[in-house]
Amino acid sequence: MSEIGSKAQIRNIGIMAHIDAGKTTTTERFLFYSGYIHKLGQVDEGTAFMDFMAQEKERGITIMSAVTPVEWKNHIINIIDTPGHVDFTAEVQRSLRVLDGAVAVFCAVGGVQPQTETVWNQADSYNIPRIAYVNKMDRVGADFYKVVNDIQEKFNVVPLIIELPVGKEDKFEGVIDLITMKSLLFDSESFGAEIIETDIPDEYSKIAEEYRERMLETVCEANDELLEKYLEGQTITNEEIKKTIRFGTLNRKFVPVLCGSSLRNMGIQPLIEAVIDYLPSPLDLQEVKGYDTKNEDVEITRKLNDSEAFSSLAFKIVTDPYVGKLTYIRIYSGVLKVGEVIYNPRTCKKEKILKILKMHANKRDEVQEASSGEIVAIPGLRFTTTGDTLCSVSQPILFEKITFAEPVINQAIEVKNLSEQEKLIDALQRLAEEDPTFIYKNDIESGQLIISGVGELHLEIIIDRLLREFGIAAKVGKPQVAYKETINTEIEHEGSFDRSGGKNMFGWVKIIIKPAPNKGIIIENDITDKKFPKEFIDAALEGIKEAVKIGPNGYPMTDIEIRLIDSKYEDESTDIAYKIAASVAVKEAMRISSSVLLEPIFMVDVISPDEYTGDIIADLNTRRGRIDGIERIGAMQLIKGKAPLSEMFGYVTQLRSLSQGRASYSMVFSHYEATKK
Repeated sequence: MSEIGSKAQIRNIGIMAHIDAGKTTTTERFLFYSGYIHKLGQVDEGTAFMDFMAQEKERGITIMSAVTPVEWKNHIINIIDTPGHVDFTAEVQRSLRVLDGAVAVFCAVGGVQPQTETVWNQADSYNIPRIAYVNKMDRVGADFYKVVNDIQEKFNVVPLIIELPVGKEDKFEGVIDLITMKSLLFDSESFGAEIIETDIPDEYSKIAEEYRERMLETVCEANDELLEKYLEGQTITNEEIKKTIRFGTLNRKFVPVLCGSSLRNMGIQPLIEAVIDYLPSPLDLQEVKGYDTKNEDVEITRKLNDSEAFSSLAFKIVTDPYVGKLTYIRIYSGVLKVGEVIYNPRTCKKEKILKILKMHANKRDEVQEASSGEIVAIPGLRFTTTGDTLCSVSQPILFEKITFAEPVINQAIEVKNLSEQEKLIDALQRLAEEDPTFIYKNDIESGQLIISGVGELHLEIIIDRLLREFGIAAKVGKPQVAYKETINTEIEHEGSFDRSGGKNMFGWVKIIIKPAPNKGIIIENDITDKKFPKEFIDAALEGIKEAVKIGPNGYPMTDIEIRLIDSKYEDESTDIAYKIAASVAVKEAMRISSSVLLEPIFMVDVISPDEYTGDIIADLNTRRGRIDGIERIGAMQLIKGKAPLSEMFGYVTQLRSLSQGRASYSMVFSHYEATKK
């Protein structure tokens, strides 16, 4: 490897934030100062390089959308997508699964907003070190110290302030670096590229000294040797401080906090330096856990180096106009070479590597090999989808799969003529490969093509992409809720299949079916007779699995437990007969049990000025909403509650009307519960 891009100099990071906190503008500035782009764009003007589509500023999927690499002082920072809108939480999840560190962007006015909490908690579940950046310090109502308190209280972390703002709102001028104890101002003529380093202004010297002492105390607590030096009054060097901040960040003892205004080009270079100084390289990660492909109860680990067997995770699929389907993988261990055959343990299929593409600045380099810690794109993989493990054929491993939100909203879709139908299905297939939360199917009863997603905006974007990227002008019906059903009584039932005449076939089973709240579908075999042929049990379990797909009212079943408890064996027994017998037993049991219709319930967060909260709460109540609490966020109120999806269609229009356009909201799926309509 060349000097640049050696493992110690790679940073695989995500920039995560609530929508409108400034994630795109911040990313844009990363690209500008690193020389990746030479002209600054603006999100508001639609000229940002990483721009948003017209609808709800959802970003267009392009070749650069999965990983955007930037170079900074002989380091490569791979910026991995994490969209801000809740409808695209799946994008955030798959990104967090493969990145090593994250920058959390907070609005200096809004503080910790609902989607930030969602993403932060997801990052916690993957144990990802992160730094915090308080953006929009130039906005009216900006309050750096309040945001820091917010971070401490809501996330239960220790914020380590390493920068202080010089001024705020329209008087925001720059930042104070508490490590060097210098004031940094950003030259407006060079768009902030030139940094003017000065002494700390007199009016800030006292607060800077106070916060430096606080910083030193927190840093020294993470290092016994440094603590001893600090207590003895010895001088602690800047290098020692930085080294210990890195150690504390990687071990999640604290979260370094910086500030700036991305729009006004202030504070970005110190943020990029912090990414290099404090977030992990692939070498900082010791090992990754996986499971034996033959027995998922057995844990296997891989050290993250080139000498181990090859292992990787496919975290995103995009359709590229030049090379077709591109699968992005994060390599955890070993080396991948062109011409090699690798293994997908989920599909039990082998894939041949014909090309390896490495994203480098604004071009794609075709390389002959890639190694641990790298993120590369592989064209032409036939059997791989998002979340799949790809590994060595001789030493397979299975990484924990990424779990995604279930589609809860359906729409019928059609094209003007039959000649476009095939084109539509091909496009939907490609979109479904890219997006694990999007599915489509043919409805047998109505004959319609149905698309399903996690929210109204999600499906709007799908329709928009069909037009923009595939040239298909599709018509869609009104959004429909994806209901499910369950049972509320336990039943023991038997089913049989006995055909005589011609080829005799026999199968007989007994099952118990009972409610299993919030557990999905559980299917177990309780037959312990080892003499009973295993292929008949497997066939019966397969019959059960197929029977529970659709309940007696035509909706998918969920939250039930089915146990195969008995079976009979005769000379005419066949596996097909057992499959049919088990299916009959389950369908009849579900029909005679008490069926319960379930509807998706969403968590709803509304941020509104004080004067509109009463009307908003009253409106939510008419939508069968439940209010869980109200919190103050600056001059605004955050109303937290839950409401059925069926009552929330078109809510954005009503909310704008109630608040004169000043309130905003976000919704995320919570759970299914019995409908009370």
